[in-house]
Amino acid sequence: MPDNEEAPTTGRTAFGRGQIAVAAASVLVLLITGFAWRSVDALASNLATARLELGDGGKDGAVDILMVGTDSRTDAHGNPLSADELASLRAGEAEADNTDTIVLIRVPTDGSSATAVSIPRDSYVEVPGIGRSKINAAFGATRATERQRLLDEGESEDAADKAATQAGREALIKSVANLTGITVDHYGEVGLLGFVLLTDAVGGVDVCLNNPVDEWMSGAKFPAGEQTLSGSNALSFVRQRHDLPRGDLDRIVRQQVFMASLVHEVLNAKTLSNPGKLAQLTSAVQRSVVLDDNWDIIDFARQLQGLAGGEVKFQTIPVVDLNAMTDYGESIVQVDPKAVRTFVAGLVGDSDSDSDATTASAPPSIDTSKVTVDVSNDSGIGGLASRVSEALTERGYVQGEVGNNTGTTVSTSRVLAADPESDAAKAVAADLGGLTIVGDSSLPTGAVKVLIAADYTGPGSDSAAGPTSDIVDMGTSPTPAPPGPAIDAGSKGPRCVN
Repeated sequence: MPDNEEAPTTGRTAFGRGQIAVAAASVLVLLITGFAWRSVDALASNLATARLELGDGGKDGAVDILMVGTDSRTDAHGNPLSADELASLRAGEAEADNTDTIVLIRVPTDGSSATAVSIPRDSYVEVPGIGRSKINAAFGATRATERQRLLDEGESEDAADKAATQAGREALIKSVANLTGITVDHYGEVGLLGFVLLTDAVGGVDVCLNNPVDEWMSGAKFPAGEQTLSGSNALSFVRQRHDLPRGDLDRIVRQQVFMASLVHEVLNAKTLSNPGKLAQLTSAVQRSVVLDDNWDIIDFARQLQGLAGGEVKFQTIPVVDLNAMTDYGESIVQVDPKAVRTFVAGLVGDSDSDSDATTASAPPSIDTSKVTVDVSNDSGIGGLASRVSEALTERGYVQGEVGNNTGTTVSTSRVLAADPESDAAKAVAADLGGLTIVGDSSLPTGAVKVLIAADYTGPGSDSAAGPTSDIVDMGTSPTPAPPGPAIDAGSKGPRCVN
């Protein structure tokens, strides 16, 4: 489906998906950082809630939270937004049901860190009751179908709306679980108003651009370099999709650096020690967020009260093809659930890691022409094993067997060898960016095997340009895109982006 962005001067611009994205995850940022936990009792007493069937509360080692953004013209309690509020949002009159922001947050049960993972809105997945569809349609399509069914059965509009909305939420939760292999433990939802309220509450957010931009459809007109944005300028920054090298992927990166900067501002002592700002933050959350009714937000905030910005990171799931198309001509983002699941599982810890694993440092001096290296692909990214093998042969290694992994799935890339202390294994591991070496007694003496998972960013991957590259440069070809480096909320200044 087209992205229907119009110039902000038309007065009927559809609310930018980037705006929803940052509004949604920004609300969660406040929750996962335990912002103002000392005043969280007052916050919780006026939160809107929804009854949903959810997970086990972290028995898999993490509390998994799904935060979504909706194109709602009401606040969290169902009250219509004022004309001035709608005008400030550039929301127009039309209301859509798609959830164009889908962010899965994994918080280890010890509260030591948090990772917010963006799921591209056009990811083509299995949706319960619908079949293959863009994931952002799971909520809206289910809600519309269920609402009409209930109305046809004689239900009142109010009752049909409430029941259909719950059905839409549950369909989205199940779609995310199907894709990621993760059971969602808690659910949060935010409408249009949250973005402006949160940004204004912290006094604006610092961003940085690699180059100046002037893009009329989003209203984004900014110089290069660092700057502080709020209000309509902040909306335009996170909304821009056109004239960016990687389209929606670059927009996701903008959303993530914006959220990271917001975390930094929220955790700033000047914010947490300012009663006025805390009151604004509390009011913003109360007016704009809906949580599942089984979430003890007071206990959760206290659990995370010591979380620092550096432990809050933002990433994106790996994608196979940003420019894929269905056989009936719909533009989609192709994803591989296996690669997504191994990536998401690895955010908490590699449960299948071996006790005799070591990490290579500087490569020892060896004759690479005497070392044969097999490469197996467990990333879900087509052709990655071949590219890694080619990168090794360019360094003088002998090409061994290249293909897909037929053994146990892993979430982190590694080098396998009968002797993990061998110079050959250490050299290969170092040449591929410092991979972990794992002993494997099933391999012959002297054999070296590389097992590539979805986290791989070394030679042969499109993200091997270095740590300053946010994500893979997709260009116009269907080159697979593993996730780029995490965006860290604890940095001293905003990361410069496209």
